[in-house]
Amino acid sequence: MDALKPQRNEPARMEKLAKLPVFWGLEGKRVVLAGESDGAAWKVELLLACGAQLDLYCEESELSESLAALIAKSPVLTWHDRSWGADIFKGAELALADCDTEEEAERFYHAARAAGVPVNVIDKPEFCQFQFGSIVNRSPVVVSISTDGAAPILAQAIRRRIETLLPLSLKDWAALAQRLRERVNLRLAPGLARRSFWEKFADRAFTERLGEESEERLLTDIATQAGRAGSGRGFVTLVGAGPGDAELLTLKAVRALQAADVILFDDLVSAEVLELARREAKRMLVGKRGGRESCKQEDINEMMIRLAKTGKRVVRLKSGDPMIFGRAGEEIAALEAENIPVEVVPGITAASAMASRLGVSLTHRDHAQSVRFVTGHSRQGKLPGNIDWQSLSNPCVTTVFYMGGRTAAKIQSSLLAHGMPASTPVVVMISVSRAYERRWCGTLAQLAEAVEKLGVNEPVLIGIGDVFHAAFVAFSGAGGEETAAELIQKAG
Repeated sequence: MDALKPQRNEPARMEKLAKLPVFWGLEGKRVVLAGESDGAAWKVELLLACGAQLDLYCEESELSESLAALIAKSPVLTWHDRSWGADIFKGAELALADCDTEEEAERFYHAARAAGVPVNVIDKPEFCQFQFGSIVNRSPVVVSISTDGAAPILAQAIRRRIETLLPLSLKDWAALAQRLRERVNLRLAPGLARRSFWEKFADRAFTERLGEESEERLLTDIATQAGRAGSGRGFVTLVGAGPGDAELLTLKAVRALQAADVILFDDLVSAEVLELARREAKRMLVGKRGGRESCKQEDINEMMIRLAKTGKRVVRLKSGDPMIFGRAGEEIAALEAENIPVEVVPGITAASAMASRLGVSLTHRDHAQSVRFVTGHSRQGKLPGNIDWQSLSNPCVTTVFYMGGRTAAKIQSSLLAHGMPASTPVVVMISVSRAYERRWCGTLAQLAEAVEKLGVNEPVLIGIGDVFHAAFVAFSGAGGEETAAELIQKAG
C-alpha cells in the first residue's frame, strides 16, 4: 500500500549530536579536583550538590576564600594540602582540574586518561572528555543546556528562558512521581494505560498547585486507569498542523504529537512539525495532495480503525485545520461507526496565516462584512458545480479559494461573468508561512496569467476582495499600473 512507504524527505528521528547528553550519578562516588580558583569552587559546589565524595588538591598558600569556606562547612569534602600527582586518580569516578597553563592541563589530561578516569580541565575544551552544561535545577528534574562550547552566553540565555517555563513546584511534583512510581508499575501494565496516567500527571504538574489532596486524586486515577486497561482499544486524534510554520502549532497539538504511537500525516505537513513528534512514534505518509497520486480516503479510514483497535494512540495529522477542507467529517463518521473515540485539535487554517502574513484583516469593517472559504478543487478535480458566483462577485465579500491553482482561470472568468469588477484586488500566496513562501498581488483581470506563470506545484491560496487593496498598493509601489508579468517578477 502506498501509505506504508516512508516519506522521502522525512527528517531523521535523531539529528546529528555535537555531544551525547549524559546524566551521571555521583552519590557517594569519589571525585578528584585539582585547583584553587573561584572557578574550581563553583565546580566543587556542583559536585557536592550531586552527593559526590570530593578530594580537593591544592596548596594552602593558593587556596581561595570561597574554597576555604566550602572546606570548612562540608563534611564530604576532603582537602589535601599538596599539588596533584599521578597517584590521586586511583578509584576516582571523575577527574577535574583548573590549570593555569596549557602544559599543566595537558599533563593532567593524559594522567587521568592513563588511569582510565573521565577528565575535564576547566575552560580548556581540548582537554575535556565531557563538559558541563548550563543547568536548570528542579531536582529530581534537571535540565542541562550545551552549545558544545561555541556560545556559553547563548546557553545561559536559553537557561533563563527555560527557568520561566518550569514552575518551582515541579520539584515537588517530581518527588511525588517517585513516590507513586512503584504503585503505578504494580497496577498498570507497560503501554497505553501506564503512559496515559503519566501524561495526565504531567498535565497536572504544569496546571495545578500541589496540595494535600493531589496524591489522593492521583491514586484514584491509577485505579480508574487499571479498570480501563482491559478494553485494549486506542483512540484517534485529528490534529491541525497549521500552514507549515511549526511555531504556529497549538500547545494541545504538540501534546498530541508527543503522546502518539502512530502518526498518519499528509504530504503537506512540514518536516519542522514532524520534528516535534514523539521519537518512538511510527510515522506513515498518507499522501493527499491535489493533482498527484495519493492514498485513497477509504484506505486512510481503514488504517485508523485497524490501528486504534489494536490499542494504538493514532494522530491523523492534517495541514491547516482538520475541519476546513480536511475531510475530517468523513473520518469522524468512519471512526464513530466503529465506536472508536475521536478528538479534534484545531489548527491555524491557511487563510488566517495569509491574512497575518499580509497584515490584512479579512473582515475589515471598511471593506468587508463577511468572509467565505471556497474550495477550488472538488472530488473530480474541478470547481464545484454549485458555487453561488453571484454572491461571491461582490468585492465587499472577502473570498479565499483553497487549492485553486489549477482552476484559477475558471475562477477569474466566472467572477467577471457575474459582474465582479476586473480591477478587484487579488492576492495569490504559495506555501504560505513556509521558508519558500511566494506571493503575488494584482487585479482580478491578471489572475489567470499570474497563476500560470507562478506555477501550481505547491499549495496555492487565492484571496479576492477589497480588503486586499492595501496589500496591492504596498506590493506595486505607489499603486501605479503594472503588468502581471512585472508583478510576478517582483514576487520572485
